[in-house]
Amino acid sequence: MSNNKFKLIAKTFQGVEEELATEISQLGGEDITIGKRMVSFMGDKELMYRANFFCRTALRILKPIYTFEANNTDELYEKVKEYNWSEIISPKSSFTIDSVVNSDEFRNSRFVTYRVKDAIVDYFTEKGKDRPSVRLTNPDVYINIHISHNECTVSLDSSGESLHKRGYRVAQTEAPINEVLAAAMLLKAGWNGESDFVDPMCGSGTILIEAALIATNTAPGLYRQGYAFEKWNDFDAELLEEIYNDDSQERDFNYKIIGADINPQVIEVARANVKGAGMERYITLETRSIQRWEEAPQNSMMVTNPPYGERLKPRDLEDIYAALGEKLKHIFTGCNAWIISSSREGFDKIGLKPSQKIKMMNGSLECELREYQIFGGTYSQHKKDIAEGRKEARRERKAPRKDGFKREFEKKDKEKKSYRFDDRKAPKQTEQKPKGKGGKFASEKRVKPTPKPVETFERGKRELHGDEFVSKFVTFRQPTMIDDKATENKQFRKRKNKE
Repeated sequence: MSNNKFKLIAKTFQGVEEELATEISQLGGEDITIGKRMVSFMGDKELMYRANFFCRTALRILKPIYTFEANNTDELYEKVKEYNWSEIISPKSSFTIDSVVNSDEFRNSRFVTYRVKDAIVDYFTEKGKDRPSVRLTNPDVYINIHISHNECTVSLDSSGESLHKRGYRVAQTEAPINEVLAAAMLLKAGWNGESDFVDPMCGSGTILIEAALIATNTAPGLYRQGYAFEKWNDFDAELLEEIYNDDSQERDFNYKIIGADINPQVIEVARANVKGAGMERYITLETRSIQRWEEAPQNSMMVTNPPYGERLKPRDLEDIYAALGEKLKHIFTGCNAWIISSSREGFDKIGLKPSQKIKMMNGSLECELREYQIFGGTYSQHKKDIAEGRKEARRERKAPRKDGFKREFEKKDKEKKSYRFDDRKAPKQTEQKPKGKGGKFASEKRVKPTPKPVETFERGKRELHGDEFVSKFVTFRQPTMIDDKATENKQFRKRKNKE
């Protein structure tokens, strides 16, 4: 295998770049540079495979192959047609193009996609060859074109389907939290599997499953059916199999992960997803409203994604956040709680002062991830206990930090977005230090399972409140979209070594 190193780009969400850079550093990436919603680094083919398989906070891994300057679409067409596409695409293969444009000269990303497609097709037809076909779903080659001002970069997408689609989700509620965002929240919170974990409003169970994957150091790529690089001409099947079957970094988890939700149908969805991930022995689920919590594991960690008010009535929203704040004060003693929400009114109803606020994006919603340190007694006694070593300082529980990452600073004339949480002025630009940090091999012998239909439940539309709502569902049937036979047939055991 060649050890030649080349540039790679890992894409992610805004606000998650630090965690992604730390993950890449731990995998062995070099010359790491943090940009906006991306991290660039140097690595070889093995690192590219590992980044796809192990990175929890990456959406896709790109391999740049061609960089040039163009000032209009005609010049873009000519430059793209100059590249030797025979090395990448054969006339019998299919491809798709994804365009990301940030330029005054190129304002229509769809038109950029059309021009790049025309250039690639014309490259073959002008040489008297058959033209490759364009396919939007499951193509042979994924091509990414990124334009910033007049700088154009053509890359091969080694991931294919977005890496947030782990493969363990059997069913989902309405608007479940993205797996990459859930993992990023847990890494920001410093979750390392060294305590009990609670999510009292777990929805479809994404945060619980990602917490179990981190606690056991299980690679998120364990459940994937395949990657785009498996169709490349230089694909190394033995290397991927070696990476897939290496479980030397997995570890035992000896604590509890507890999830609950007010809706019993939602709990059944979460139970199916937990089963699909093979994490039943670590995760306990129950139907319970936040108002009905009477006890909780002490000195645990809570990470939760409560409703934001997009689909709930104002009274429902106020009741939920007020009950959450009340339970934090009296039930979750010693808990380190992290709550993400876009509702400032909801945060106000919690009635506690956060020790940390982190701005994040949940889809198109501007959110804050807030930390609440819950301790018994007075705050002065709490600080005294930490100073005397009787309690573990919060900062020491965080994932290890790594310094020295380069940064791509934006130009001053770029427009900066303001967050809804800032009333009078734009947020200060403060630099955050990065924070610290597998399965069945996707070989040609693998039988691809038939995709399962995903149904949704509208978790937020409720006319009743608290225990009154729960009583309405004393008797219920298991949702019909859960296919027990299909989930039982899923095998996530390691392949036996060949003799």
